[in-house]
Amino acid sequence: MRTDIFARLDREPEPPKIEPPRMSRHRIALFGGTLAFYLAIVVAVLIGSWLVTLDWKVMLFRPYQQWPGIHAFLDYYVVLGQRGPTAVMVACWLGWRSWRQHTLRPLLTLGASLLLLNLTVGAVKLGLGRLGPHYATQIGSAELFAGGDIFPSGHTANAVVTWGILAYLATTPRARRYLSAVSAVVSLGVGLTTVYLGTHWLSDVLLGWAAGLLILLGLPWVEPLITRTEDWIFAVREQLRARRRTALPVPVAAGAPQAVLLPQPDSGDGAGGSPVLEPVATGGRPAASAPAAPAAGTRQRAHTSHVVRSERTPVTPAGSRRPPHADRSPRGGTSPARPVAGG
Repeated sequence: MRTDIFARLDREPEPPKIEPPRMSRHRIALFGGTLAFYLAIVVAVLIGSWLVTLDWKVMLFRPYQQWPGIHAFLDYYVVLGQRGPTAVMVACWLGWRSWRQHTLRPLLTLGASLLLLNLTVGAVKLGLGRLGPHYATQIGSAELFAGGDIFPSGHTANAVVTWGILAYLATTPRARRYLSAVSAVVSLGVGLTTVYLGTHWLSDVLLGWAAGLLILLGLPWVEPLITRTEDWIFAVREQLRARRRTALPVPVAAGAPQAVLLPQPDSGDGAGGSPVLEPVATGGRPAASAPAAPAAGTRQRAHTSHVVRSERTPVTPAGSRRPPHADRSPRGGTSPARPVAGG
């Protein structure tokens, strides 16, 4: 029996569904501007421009030593940019929405965005191989192609995508505006926190913001694939349900006769009877037995009536069943004289 909470949720109307964002001119212009900014940051770091000099100035300023009082708080705040905890929290909320709205689009959109994030950001990280501030070897160097994996900032890009997906999937324009502002503040704070802790250069954070924003702006191009994937999952589910319904056995009603193998009565000539299918009631009530065809070996004896052993009249034997003994005499008679020993 369902609880009152789930019963009440079923009676509530479903929230309004907004059409997925499309690649309008405004969005395409934002995507192009963000991509240009992304490429400019990469080129500025590759040629060792003023941006690399600014990275070293911020690093040598050591913000975590200038304001040590907020260090403990920011150690926990930066978790909002870690991929594992944030993905679990957002997936739980989107899973609830998927169940309420009877659609897999929220979860599939989250999965597609995280997949794109891992592919794009991971490829650039491994390709450029930049070292972090704590592992820098030469002052003023960009520390590229040295086996590192911090450029762009994964914490920052993950915060932009994970919290921005909530605004992307919002069901009302008002909720979309509020969630966009909240995700921008959270991702901005996560990026600056990594600079404060000394785990990333400032240019890493700038490139992380651009990488995450590119994924959010480009998601409408992935919407057709998400729709086809959702339709395929539902089609597979219906096929499995239909196969399960056909595989279930047909229930037999109580009291219906079933065919049971019963042996024919003994004919008395030593030949056992052949088994014949006869209906037997399972519900405790007798069922009408259908006439069964005689077996091949008993057709010539069909005119002879047989008597079942259980129907014969029992005959009690007269007298004792013990065999007579030579040294014993029946009860009530005179016993013969015994010979006297010893003359």
